[in-house]
Amino acid sequence: MKRTNATSNCVFEQLGFPKREAANLRLRSAMMDAVIAEVEKRGLAQAEAARLMGITQPRVSDLMRGKLHLFSMDMLVTLLAGLGMRVEFKVKKAA
Repeated sequence: MKRTNATSNCVFEQLGFPKREAANLRLRSAMMDAVIAEVEKRGLAQAEAARLMGITQPRVSDLMRGKLHLFSMDMLVTLLAGLGMRVEFKVKKAA
């Protein structure tokens, strides 16, 4: 990982990840946060969350512990859909 300018507003860039990888991590992190927040908001047990999202309870445990490296963007979209949520995004020119 290459060190970057500390004035970046992206924590992943501040940690030294290349811009492309940092962008992916930032999006996956936001989606993971949304899944965790919805599970917590509903007060779902891990087994019930697993059933709704179509994954195993150990995968829910990984999710709730924030193990971002274990979840692709596609998987996170699928998990959100299983909770009755949808992902919307906007593309704009980088600053």
